Amino acid sequence: MTMFSFNRVDARPDASARNPSTAASDRQPFAVRLASDVLVASGILALFGLIAWILPAIGEPIGPKGVPSQVSTNLADLPYYALRSVFRMFVALFFSLVFTFIYGTAAARCRRLSRVLIPLLDILQSVPILGFLSATITIWMVLFPGSMLGVEAASIFAIFTSQAWNMAFSFTRSLTSEPTELDEAARSLQLTRWQRFWTLDVPNAMIPLLWNCMMSVGGGWFFLTASEMISVNNRTYALPGIGSFVAQAAAEENLAAICWAIVTMVLVVLLIDVLLWKPLTAWAEKFRITQSESAVRKTSVVLTIIRQSHIDEMVAWLFRPVGDLFDTLTRPLGRTGGRWAADVKSARSRALDVVFTVLVLAACAFGLVQLMLVIHRDAGFGELGQAFVLGMVTFLRVALLTLVCSVIWVPIGAMIGMNPRVSRFMQPIVQVLASFPSNFTFPFVTLWFVACSVDINWGSILLMALGTQWYILFNVIAGASQIPDDLREMTRSFQLGRWQRWRDLILPAVFGSWVTGGITAAGGAWNASIVSEIVSYGRHTLTASGLGAYIAEATESGNTVKTIIGVTVMSVFVVAVNRLFWNPLQRMAERRFTLN
Repeated sequence: MTMFSFNRVDARPDASARNPSTAASDRQPFAVRLASDVLVASGILALFGLIAWILPAIGEPIGPKGVPSQVSTNLADLPYYALRSVFRMFVALFFSLVFTFIYGTAAARCRRLSRVLIPLLDILQSVPILGFLSATITIWMVLFPGSMLGVEAASIFAIFTSQAWNMAFSFTRSLTSEPTELDEAARSLQLTRWQRFWTLDVPNAMIPLLWNCMMSVGGGWFFLTASEMISVNNRTYALPGIGSFVAQAAAEENLAAICWAIVTMVLVVLLIDVLLWKPLTAWAEKFRITQSESAVRKTSVVLTIIRQSHIDEMVAWLFRPVGDLFDTLTRPLGRTGGRWAADVKSARSRALDVVFTVLVLAACAFGLVQLMLVIHRDAGFGELGQAFVLGMVTFLRVALLTLVCSVIWVPIGAMIGMNPRVSRFMQPIVQVLASFPSNFTFPFVTLWFVACSVDINWGSILLMALGTQWYILFNVIAGASQIPDDLREMTRSFQLGRWQRWRDLILPAVFGSWVTGGITAAGGAWNASIVSEIVSYGRHTLTASGLGAYIAEATESGNTVKTIIGVTVMSVFVVAVNRLFWNPLQRMAERRFTLN
């Protein structure tokens, strides 16, 4: 049996005997290690200092005039606004990671829960950000009365809803497609659930999860204007941030301010790539499943400095008691088996399955009946039919977008992921393109549409693609970078032609990642329709025919029933497409194209 292993770093004091990188850092001169410690400590102190500077403004009381409805477009405020936006982004990313670990593990490990959680994930990713905001803004304001923290929490929650779903999809797929050899090893070692989670589950999912984290941050930037300039129920809540800055500048037709915001945005994205994503992607290389080391290793100056310092030993010393505590608490849950048991079910298990199914169907039926009663009483079924027609129009846009983006980005993503040299050069470029909120350019695009008489019904497809095509690219890059070097060398040894190499290795290897990217890209496109089917700049407003425009108009006017109808129809479309098209492809990927 071929054994694969993860080259994980053990941060204990004797880890240098087992890990070459740790041993190399131990051999560094004392002055080098001291300088690295100083740099790392300075960076940590600077980070905590910035957070301490921001926190008082987040929890300040609401003034007598209420929550502001606009922000200043003074260019001197841009650095502070960018800092506030980055803070919201990474707070939301932290909660998205926690959600991903809990939700993804439950969906992959519990057969009964998976029947509810996976379709529910389809529904959650289909609910547009304005749907979440209109339903929760009042709740957050009640939880934090008289404080700006309520609006901040609503904004962070809105960003969370644009980040979490693709990460959960990716993590769930990684858990259900773990190599058989590693699954058998975990069973043989009788690991506890906590041990297996951190020894096998997270390392196996690390590379695709990391790339989806990057994509989630990009998705968060895309919806930044909607989450910082919240317009619901005929009210507008404006928070200091680069997204609200752009929205205000667009309303004032201040093109110079928008250009400066774009420059600031690019600088922020590049800085995040150098300080965070590039070190993480280089570090994650040790989690690749391979029997030979890559000929060209990813490098990062920041990661080198961190490895030369003592920060890993300090973090291990601080968090080891926490890990030991959770290991002790999870031991009563028993030993783990990563996959559902293949044995014949007992009569009791079958009875529990029936009871669980009946309860779920009853709850769904009750909710559907209540929804139909509300629609019939307050709007009529004619409104529901109109929403379905508009939903079909948006569905055709999403289908065309997904097809075209797949044809373009699958080969490009595979080439980037398989070539470390190309990846090192392209990663910051891709990061800028994906993280850059393309709706910042919507004012310019609106002027171009007006000047060239471009039909917004077709132009909205381009606007949707600007923010959602990256889901496919990032997942394909992650899938291609996981291809073992042994298989690549084998194709060269057999002197396979270019087409044979793509047909027999590359396309099968990235197929599952493409499916995950396609699901999240389609869901993201539905979400993006709410900001792409209505675009405005000053006195110019272009409105496309579609479900996104329907929901945006209903939410802004405070028409709750129409908002509910639009969100319900969008959820039906997304779930139906996922059940009928994407899920069969995902099962085929798990059955035929995994490293088992």
